[in-house]
Amino acid sequence: MPCSMSSSFNCLVIFLYFASSVVCQVEEFVSIDCGGTRNYTDPSTGLAWISDLGLMSQGTSVQAENPNGNLMQYQSRREFPIDSKKYCYTLSTEERRRYLIRATFQYGSLKSEDTYPKFELYLDATQWSTVTIFNASRTYVNEMIIRASSGSVDVCICCATTGFPFISTLELRPLNLSMYATDFEDHFFLTVAARVNFGAPSIDVIRYPDDPYDRIWDSDLVKRQNYLVGVASGTQRINTSRDVNTNSREYPPVKVMQTAVVGTKGLLTYRLNLDGFPAYARAYAYFAEIEDLGADESRKFKLEQPSLGDSNSAVVNIAENANGDYTLYEPSYMNVSLEFVLSFSFKKTTDSTRGPLLNALEISKYVRIATKTDRQDLNVLNALRFMSAESLSVDEGDPCVPTHWDWVNCSSSTTPLRITKIDLSGKNVKGEIPLELNNMQELIELWLDGNYLTGPFPDISNLINLKILHLENNKLTGPLPSYLGSLPSLQELYIQNNSFSGEIPAGLLTGKITFNFEDNLRLHKGAQKQKHFKLIIGISVGVLAIVSILLIGSLLLLRNLQRRSSHQRSNEKGDSMRISTKPSTRHSISRMDEGIACYITLPDLEEATNNFSKKNWQRKLWISLLWEDERWKRGSS
Repeated sequence: MPCSMSSSFNCLVIFLYFASSVVCQVEEFVSIDCGGTRNYTDPSTGLAWISDLGLMSQGTSVQAENPNGNLMQYQSRREFPIDSKKYCYTLSTEERRRYLIRATFQYGSLKSEDTYPKFELYLDATQWSTVTIFNASRTYVNEMIIRASSGSVDVCICCATTGFPFISTLELRPLNLSMYATDFEDHFFLTVAARVNFGAPSIDVIRYPDDPYDRIWDSDLVKRQNYLVGVASGTQRINTSRDVNTNSREYPPVKVMQTAVVGTKGLLTYRLNLDGFPAYARAYAYFAEIEDLGADESRKFKLEQPSLGDSNSAVVNIAENANGDYTLYEPSYMNVSLEFVLSFSFKKTTDSTRGPLLNALEISKYVRIATKTDRQDLNVLNALRFMSAESLSVDEGDPCVPTHWDWVNCSSSTTPLRITKIDLSGKNVKGEIPLELNNMQELIELWLDGNYLTGPFPDISNLINLKILHLENNKLTGPLPSYLGSLPSLQELYIQNNSFSGEIPAGLLTGKITFNFEDNLRLHKGAQKQKHFKLIIGISVGVLAIVSILLIGSLLLLRNLQRRSSHQRSNEKGDSMRISTKPSTRHSISRMDEGIACYITLPDLEEATNNFSKKNWQRKLWISLLWEDERWKRGSS
């Protein structure tokens, strides 16, 4: 509604705020020319386009023959191999912010040997669309409205059934906070099935800069097969140059609201096919009274569409519903079931002097958001692939959907999806195994053998489903965790040719687990350790016994020499020294030292020599010592 003098200041503030918001929106636009070789500015829109050379390493750039119009972004396309892999572009987003994502496909001209391509388009793990090219010169546009659940989204091409899958452009457009809000956005995306500008003056689309959010509004003059047919007689096209107030929830462009169709005979009818239907949908009708009605004139009408139920009984009075002429009124149908063929009509009421009017229409299909791979599992996979010198970085998009990465297997029954197998054997993985591995509770097999992994044995105490673990031929160090033998599902453990050390947990040696630990020089069994300990103790006792025998023998020999010397001195000097008359028997050895009698009994000797069980030379030594002592005593007596 035009601003009055009294409200001019408020209008200026609103305009400046809106203008600054639009500038911010444009700065955040992402426009990718897929297959393009340089960056440029589109002269028709003023938007900057970038080449995908730094964003996509797969596929090839193919020049499009006879491209649609002179638009630079359709001069080439990126074409991918026909295989089971997926090829993904990753777009940065702000979590919980709404975006419009658009992918377009313009083949160019079809050569005689070519086959019309048919392939799948995915957003993250959600199937977005089946792209089927029937007309090589037509630009196929796919738009999705999302609320981002993380800091990025993946747009993936995959699963071709005919021809080479390809893409021409990829665009990301942030939306105003209020736009396209639904009660179901936590569980559903919105795919745009139709966005039509009625009463358009030409076949040209309306988009940026006329639409600050760069939505594409198709002209109702473009008639395709089974699309916008069944126009009622008396339908006329009208337009205005006056400004239309569109400051409402969805902010349709003013240029769209300045045109309309009216049913001069009291009826508007249309029929159009909706790709991907039947389905539940969100529908918006956009109305603005852009004709100057007389004081005694009115425009009242009803929608006639069986699937909309109670909405058919609502009477539309545009000026009254919008609180003024040249002001937007946008009734919405947030959850309606629509068929593949949508036939609808607006019919004036009996008390209306003017026929129905329609400015624009927008229909979007609810698409249930598919379950993605568990974020913790994904973090581990990303860490591992960036640790590898192999070309694992080409693995893009969700690890499990729509096709899984070559080196992982996924569960099909868990929500979210979980990784059950990782196979990176011989992939030049370097560094320490990520600590987050312990969060992958559904992991059944882990193959990391033949790499350059360092650090300790990974903590896998939470991996209760792990059956097979291969870590051989790496550079891992440290002890083996004690819990390994009690992991409930473990069946195979291969750790040979590492540098593990310490004692092997007893549970790994019971025979229930296939266990290979060769070429870990400092790793040993617990029983072997005990055997080594006993051997060391035995050797120590033996050495101590030998030393004791030698010491005792030396003392006895020294004492004998002392006795002989003492006896000789007593004979020469006439001194007397009595020796104990206690006989030396085979049960004891005695000596007299300054009147004190000392005995080394046979039991003592048996205990000291472990019952003479050592080497034969030990027994011979003892016998020789005893015999020498006995012979001396006989001689001295």
